[in-house]
Amino acid sequence: MRGDRSKELEILALRHQVAVLRRQVHRPDLNDADRALLAALSRLLPRPSWQMFFVTPSTLLRWHRDLIARRWTYGRKRPGRPSTRSDIREAVLRLARENPTWGYQRISGELAGVGIRVPPSTVRDILKGAGLDPAPRRTGPSWGQFLKTQAEGILACDLFHVDTVFLKRIYVLFFIEHVTRAVHVIGVTTNPTGTWVAQQARNLIMGLGERAEHVRFLIRDRDAKYSSVFDEVFISLGARIIKTPVRAPRANAIAERWIGTVRREADTRAAAAPDGGT
Repeated sequence: MRGDRSKELEILALRHQVAVLRRQVHRPDLNDADRALLAALSRLLPRPSWQMFFVTPSTLLRWHRDLIARRWTYGRKRPGRPSTRSDIREAVLRLARENPTWGYQRISGELAGVGIRVPPSTVRDILKGAGLDPAPRRTGPSWGQFLKTQAEGILACDLFHVDTVFLKRIYVLFFIEHVTRAVHVIGVTTNPTGTWVAQQARNLIMGLGERAEHVRFLIRDRDAKYSSVFDEVFISLGARIIKTPVRAPRANAIAERWIGTVRREADTRAAAAPDGGT
């Protein structure tokens, strides 16, 4: 085995050669494997050693985000989903214009009654594309007005994930009180199940104590992990479960904004951490 002095001289020679190459190459030509390796090494090395990289910390974090995106993006079959026939589209729009109080689910049901099978989601997309409201409201307050007037009794929850540099996915369950914006991070796991989520709901209720009696509404999405057992934890308190529509992040905007804040701050702190965010 070579002695320590020999290794130090070899490292010194390699560093000097790299310095020479940096003076000659303005922009290095990297492939995906190079980016993945450098991003992984940056999370393992202490921050003082980051000066050896020829890219900035923000670039390393961006490479990691791109790696995660490619890891969880599934290929689509071509030519893709077939478009809706023009006659069906015209029928949907005609029913919507002639019956302004009908929503997209009612229109889908009426078409099914005459033998035309159109999923409610397709009807909704057709109406949105034509500039029509897919779910017109007859009476009552708007969603924004409801959230403001009932804020004191509204509790919202969501389950989001973060990915480590080695593509390990971690799930975080949290609840947020609308009136105070107080956030309760209840649990973190790599394997979220309906049983686990329901148990975290029970833990929340015990932690809130007497304040749990003031919960009148729980806003959540339609994830299958929110089982009937999970809902029953809040229904037993007299609360009503409000499920947000599909692909409607604004329906739970307060929780969605907090998730965005967490991810942005995580990236910022990882880039500024003395140890490189490891």
